[in-house]
Amino acid sequence: MNVTFSERMSTLKPSVIREILKHSSDPNVISFSAGNPAPEAFPAKEIAVLCAQILLEEPIAALQYSLTEGYTPLRDHLRDYMKSRHEIGRDFDELIITSGAQQVIDLATKILCNEGDVVLCEAPSFIGSLNTFRSYHVRLHGIPMYSDGMDLNALEKALKTEPNIKFIYTIPNFQNPSGITMSYHKRKQLYALAKQYQKIILEDNPYGDLRVSGDPIPAIKSMDEDGLVIYAGTFSKVISPGLRVGYTVAPKELIQKMVVGKQCSDVHTNVLAQMICSQFMTHYDYDEHLLRMKEIYTRKSSLMLREIDKHLSPLGITHEPVQGGLFVWCTLPDTIPMPEFCARAVEEKVCVVPGNAFLTDESAPCQSFRMNFSTPSDQQIIDGVALLGKVAKQFLA
Repeated sequence: MNVTFSERMSTLKPSVIREILKHSSDPNVISFSAGNPAPEAFPAKEIAVLCAQILLEEPIAALQYSLTEGYTPLRDHLRDYMKSRHEIGRDFDELIITSGAQQVIDLATKILCNEGDVVLCEAPSFIGSLNTFRSYHVRLHGIPMYSDGMDLNALEKALKTEPNIKFIYTIPNFQNPSGITMSYHKRKQLYALAKQYQKIILEDNPYGDLRVSGDPIPAIKSMDEDGLVIYAGTFSKVISPGLRVGYTVAPKELIQKMVVGKQCSDVHTNVLAQMICSQFMTHYDYDEHLLRMKEIYTRKSSLMLREIDKHLSPLGITHEPVQGGLFVWCTLPDTIPMPEFCARAVEEKVCVVPGNAFLTDESAPCQSFRMNFSTPSDQQIIDGVALLGKVAKQFLA
């Protein structure tokens, strides 16, 4: 049978990261390509206890259909938590639970964008979000990054010249893939530009609780006095990605449309998973849990940076500072071709992600690649970085 696919899907390509992960199924391959939380960071025993308790005491509530907006106790707790801890949420805002932060990205694009509209986003940026935008046939305009966030001059130029801009997409904390954190000054400037040009900001913050150095910086949403910011949060990096529980705080008129869009997608987020997240936040020491995770990632990121400084830096390979998150963004000297380097690394049983996968134009020149330090073991980090140094030396020779 000759199947004709929809125009929306026919031009989409598989996720480069997912394709690379196929190599990772080989037990002999060291994977620096995933974005998974560290295995030792999962509160597996606590979740097992909570799951059994919920199914014993509230089985029908956990197994029955539920509200599209989300499990009420979790929504109520999150409203209070986001307001008290992060000053997020005003009278004009509402909060709903989603199937991971990825669904927030999808719903925001679904309710705001028509085919041909423009989304301004950091370049590089998260491939999952870029593919979501592409699936709605929007036009992506990449804004270059500095070490403290977006090039705001380039952003303002785009705001002046691009027609039909629907929103500005940013990951201000420990950005995926670059690891860059946007400065407080730039966050204020970004919000001021959005206000001046009356554009929405989609603030994606999956890694904000995983800071390993420096002081926390207020979210852009905490500055939102005009109803311009959609905030995407998630439990994927702090409790479990497999539970698929995220949330969004946004102006009520946007949330109302998101609810309708969600009803068309999955009706509601997994109720048992929502109940687990709710109970975990309220019945355990959530702050202590976050502190334990930070200790794990501080150790693992420090180990990877030490090995990079030992094996890669002497060869002219640079990297962005790591203040948190899960990734290190490395850049090769011009004498080493990035695609060939990544391919040769796979032959040596080490997987990294080519940097062009994160660009709005994947064919654009790129000398960078992304490494993940949370998933591999300590010994794999030591062995894998040494192998990457071996590959780099082969090119330099």
